[in-house]
Amino acid sequence: MTSRTEIAKYRKENLLLKKQIEKRTGKTVEQLYKERASRIRDVIELRVPDRVPFSIIVEPHAYSGIPNSAAYYDPITLKRTMRKMALDLEPDTAEAGFPSCGDAMTELDIRNFVWPGGPKPPDYEFQFLEGEYMKADEYDMFLNDPSGFMIRRYLPRVYGALTPLAKLPPLDSMFMGLEGLTPLFAGPEFRKMARHLARAGRQMEKFRKIVGDAYEELAQLGFPPFARFAPGGVGGAPFDILTSFLRGMKGSMLDMYRRPDKLIRACEAILERRIANAIPADPAEKDYPPRVGMPLWRGDLVFMSEAQFKRFYWPGLKKSLQVHVDLGYVPVPFFEAKFGDRLECLLELPKGKILASIEAVDAVRAKEILGGHTGLMVRVPNSSKLWSLGQLESFVKDLIDKCGKNGGLIIFIKMPDKARIEDMQAMMQSLKEYGRY
Repeated sequence: MTSRTEIAKYRKENLLLKKQIEKRTGKTVEQLYKERASRIRDVIELRVPDRVPFSIIVEPHAYSGIPNSAAYYDPITLKRTMRKMALDLEPDTAEAGFPSCGDAMTELDIRNFVWPGGPKPPDYEFQFLEGEYMKADEYDMFLNDPSGFMIRRYLPRVYGALTPLAKLPPLDSMFMGLEGLTPLFAGPEFRKMARHLARAGRQMEKFRKIVGDAYEELAQLGFPPFARFAPGGVGGAPFDILTSFLRGMKGSMLDMYRRPDKLIRACEAILERRIANAIPADPAEKDYPPRVGMPLWRGDLVFMSEAQFKRFYWPGLKKSLQVHVDLGYVPVPFFEAKFGDRLECLLELPKGKILASIEAVDAVRAKEILGGHTGLMVRVPNSSKLWSLGQLESFVKDLIDKCGKNGGLIIFIKMPDKARIEDMQAMMQSLKEYGRY
């Protein structure tokens, strides 16, 4: 089946499902969308919604038996699974994110992560491979010649198909004389690189056509997105970018002691370059201001001390959050570990403009600190995927009791892998009734 046929068939299915939803609920999908989006907006803007809103995830392979590799090689099947989960469980937000095209990544010989269906078996989990893709003595090059660094150092190290780029001379002063380089491009290595790039481009284009606007397709069935990764935003904490994608954990930990000033300057440069390319949110968007997801993973209690957090991490994150707000976005920082009292830093930012996504272990303390200032999305523990539905329901109800007073709470539920759909539906109906204000 061609991609064009697949896309047309999927759209026809969506139209049929829309009619079924409206007949079953007695409401238009636009009304359902507005109800759900309003609950999320109320939490962010510190109003009390009609009930606690819920976001839900079930591993696609556990829900419908599709392999993890579908996200990279069979997007239409994954889209159908994500749509089915939304229709079955009726969360207040729906997820539809896709990582990238597996064929294109294979073509480019990407080396800083492995994924299911490519280097690993179909049911493997995505895994990032950290490394020192920027050496300790390359800070100055990164700061003074960022394009040269990316082209001649970073890309050849991360993409095997681009290794010939390391042979390029410095390009920052070649105002004349490019013709002298052209024999290099005519060589077999560069011709092979060009073929890889062309094939990867065709594969990526086909993949994107099939994926389409998956969020909008779910919106057409009444489900708003929770948070997108907006191309016009400025990203999360620059410290995370530098330490994971450039210096690696080992290199960055040493840099905090051996070359702290350069580390800080590089973080500032990353953020400033992103700010320079940022695009304000469009007020005409359906759910303005749009929510922007910001994963965070290096500012927690385990990785760095309080003093290091204040020196290396928080300044960049604070500026990023503020710039997002100024551009008309609602930043949703995902604190992906225990942050504890460090969440007090959010009090330095505008009230009712940010939604903090936190681990359940931080929930009670976060409510004490941020209640009435910043809305919370509390994620149930990963262990919930191994719980019984009874255990999960009790945990969520206890969370509502402790943190749901006066609104300000969204709960992100990870469903057990082996639960029956009918039982999950019954539990969600019970939780929605329990969470009413």
